[in-house]
Amino acid sequence: MALFSGRRKARPANGTTTTTTSPRRARRTREPYSMAQRPGFGTWLRLTALDLITMAILGAIGLGVYWAKPAPTRSFAVTYPTTGEIVYPIFAYPVRPEIVPIWAAALLAALVPIAVILFCQIRVRSFWDVNNGVIGLLYSLITAAVFQVFVKWLIGGLRPHFLDVCKPDLSKASNSQGVVGSGLNGVGYQQLYYTREICTGDEKQINDSLESMPSGHSTAAFAGFVFLSLYLNGKLKVFSNYHPALWKLVAVYAPILGACLIAGALTIDEFHHWYDVLAGGIIGTVMAFSAYRMTYASIWDWRINHIPLNRSAAFDMVAGHELAEAVWTRKVGWGMGGAGRAHHGGWNGSRKEVPSGAPVGAGVPAAHVRGDHMV
Repeated sequence: MALFSGRRKARPANGTTTTTTSPRRARRTREPYSMAQRPGFGTWLRLTALDLITMAILGAIGLGVYWAKPAPTRSFAVTYPTTGEIVYPIFAYPVRPEIVPIWAAALLAALVPIAVILFCQIRVRSFWDVNNGVIGLLYSLITAAVFQVFVKWLIGGLRPHFLDVCKPDLSKASNSQGVVGSGLNGVGYQQLYYTREICTGDEKQINDSLESMPSGHSTAAFAGFVFLSLYLNGKLKVFSNYHPALWKLVAVYAPILGACLIAGALTIDEFHHWYDVLAGGIIGTVMAFSAYRMTYASIWDWRINHIPLNRSAAFDMVAGHELAEAVWTRKVGWGMGGAGRAHHGGWNGSRKEVPSGAPVGAGVPAAHVRGDHMV
């Protein structure tokens, strides 16, 4: 086992056995960095390099899948042969310019939260809060984007304007060998179903119209703006231990309104069905919650959901934290020396002394020992 343990046994003259830490392990277990001060660029890069590389790889994968042609061969009905009536008018809407282009939705979902995080530093004044806020936002946006492009590529669906961009010509149907969709034209009940080889429109538009679900606009909007809403809730302490002003509630839910408006616009210009928007919103929301919890001490526990986490040291509820005052609000002692949390075992951002030999969790409220605060 010593071969894999990274430790080497040394036997001194008295015959006892001691264990020493290998140089490699010593390099891995550096002292935790202080979050009370801004690090040098080299330190920050060392701590963040793996994330930057991972995000670059994910971005490249996402772009590759985004530009790839739709994977499945979908069948669709066009018209009834006897009457010429369109079978599914839900896929026959006209192509219209997007109210909010995808590039605009992505920029808004990234730049608005970053701007708000920077604005909050007027009072928070913490490099690590900005770092965790922006890095967490990028976690949310990039993972959500890659998740949704894979679903689009492998599952997708017909957009509401599919038939308008397809411009089907049934005379082009073929069941010959070697043709995409071979054996799938003029099939199904009353021979109503065909594949894309009957389309005569622009190939790029056809490819796009086969990848409706989930909505990329909705995914980006909810990934960015739900993360911002969680950030604002932590900094403003809207759901905490005092009665806040109404404007704080408005501030927390304004990003959610923005995400809903961006997503809802897609049902007006008929680029997506409602279920595409719902799926994108769920993906973005899940990624936003996951990313926020990765970078901050909690989501819902109002005592600590504003505190950015350290990469090198576990969060210690007993000892407090260097950024315990990293909030915007100044009500009931928040951000002013810890009076807002004075009733929680005296935790005020400085280390609390526990008598030697005391049981684990001594002097800490039962909720802390149970771990409820980590929700």
